Amino acid sequence: GNPARGHDGAVMGSGQFLQLLIINKAGGLIYNQNLSPGAPQLGSNDWLRIGSTFHSLYAIMMQIAPEASKGIQKLETETFKLECFQTLTGLKFVLTASAGLVQPTLEAVIRQIYELYADYVLKNPFYELDMPIRCELFTKHVTSLIDSYHASSSSYSGSKNVAGRS
Repeated sequence: GNPARGHDGAVMGSGQFLQLLIINKAGGLIYNQNLSPGAPQLGSNDWLRIGSTFHSLYAIMMQIAPEASKGIQKLETETFKLECFQTLTGLKFVLTASAGLVQPTLEAVIRQIYELYADYVLKNPFYELDMPIRCELFTKHVTSLIDSYHASSSSYSGSKNVAGRS
């Protein structure tokens, strides 16, 4: 078949992380970062709308579930996968990847990102909960984590920092 292509038209590797979103308990997008050149290149208003819409869908899924549900944890299409981890305080970490990425890797990486959040955002004396995350060390460590996975993937041809914020 034809190789999967990113939004920039480049051929994507068999498993590539695309986007990280962090949504607060009120549904506000407080962080987003492009994780590869294949990630959708959208404006900040588009990402805010996506964060809010995901939060709403998450809440709807919990309401319509026939019994107690943890909401949306995984979504899969023919071209990408989405993993969501909600903390006890209602913060949602949403990670997207190309369809070739194996699910256990997605789960492991989202947990590692949560640990980085605890280390570099929560322990930052200047950070206020539920406010936009502007922590250079967090972004730097997320980028390093993702780059290490991309570098270990034989089909990924180079690692670039494409973080949208610092």
